[in-house]
Amino acid sequence: MNMISEEVLALEPDIIAWRRHMHQNPELSFQEVHTTAYLTEELKKIPGLTLEFPTKTGVVAVLKGVQPGPVLALRADIDALPIQEETGLPYASTVPGVMHACGHDGHAAMQLAAAKLLAAERTSLRGEVRFLFQHAEELPPGGAVEMLKAGVMEGVDELYGMHLSSNFPTGTFGVRPGALTSATDRFDIRVIGKGGHSAFPETCVDPIVIAGEIVGALQTLVSRRIQAVEPAVVSVCMIHAGEAYNIIPGEVAITGSTRTFSKETRERLPKLMEELARGICAAHDADCDFKFTLGYASVMNDKALTASSRKVIEEHFGESAVLEIDPLMPGEDFSALQEDCPGFFVELGARSEEKGITFPHHNCRYLMDEDALKYGVEYLYQLVRSRLSIS
Repeated sequence: MNMISEEVLALEPDIIAWRRHMHQNPELSFQEVHTTAYLTEELKKIPGLTLEFPTKTGVVAVLKGVQPGPVLALRADIDALPIQEETGLPYASTVPGVMHACGHDGHAAMQLAAAKLLAAERTSLRGEVRFLFQHAEELPPGGAVEMLKAGVMEGVDELYGMHLSSNFPTGTFGVRPGALTSATDRFDIRVIGKGGHSAFPETCVDPIVIAGEIVGALQTLVSRRIQAVEPAVVSVCMIHAGEAYNIIPGEVAITGSTRTFSKETRERLPKLMEELARGICAAHDADCDFKFTLGYASVMNDKALTASSRKVIEEHFGESAVLEIDPLMPGEDFSALQEDCPGFFVELGARSEEKGITFPHHNCRYLMDEDALKYGVEYLYQLVRSRLSIS
């Protein structure tokens, strides 16, 4: 068991500095202009890399070995979230209402470090590594689709991704073959009633009352219409209606998300939802407009790549560093890059009870245990070497 190599430890101060710079200067999805420029500036300092700009934001660094061989793609996302940071960190976000609350700053910093380490060993590598610094993971349709359409995955044999996780202790790796993340989709229901004076509800078709019935009834779909052994979630997240305390509005807008794993459930759930919403509206003489928008598909971990990656983790961090994890309900647009390429995505623990680093992702007080960064860099470094080193 080798744990952290001297090469990675020597680079750790730079990794933390890169991460903190991006944390202080977060940018929302499709707006990562400064982040892309900063990464480009740092990548240009690394001899042996060729830079490509397939989309408006985001950058791809290509490292070619001295002999022909497999083509590997490593992916890190770079966008932030529309959250006002409340961590009190000395390097907290300087951008009002925008925060790296999901670890993407750490992902980019780790991949930048891996690129620097591997470029220094170019003469002992075969094949090719493409370092994808991808924009807009947080906002569907997502940056992965744009990068895919731009051709960044052409000729790639293996795809790898990683996500810092507040669910697992620092130094551990969450591993799961097969379906890792859920498919994440959006629904919009518009209840169209008849507004009027609140003193005369009998002259109205009250969409708020109808919407209340729909929200309650939606919760029965998973518990009563989907098999108990099939994971699924229906969450109503936004309801908008009305402008005055004494006026029954004419419409209510209901918006939310669904999370599914199987193709069958993903296709069946919106049909059930639409039938339910239209049925309740019809019972009250109201109209219904239903829209279902597909988001990210499930990340599917290739069994062979899972096994080989797990071996790398066990060899360098010990068997206890591998955690067998359940499917994850959050979505990931990494799945778009897997369209014609086998991939493996791992969860890297970054939680520390001793340091009080326990807040979840997408929280205004989210913290990351920066000690986790060196584990992620070591993993990427050793993973590529195991696949591309000239023996």
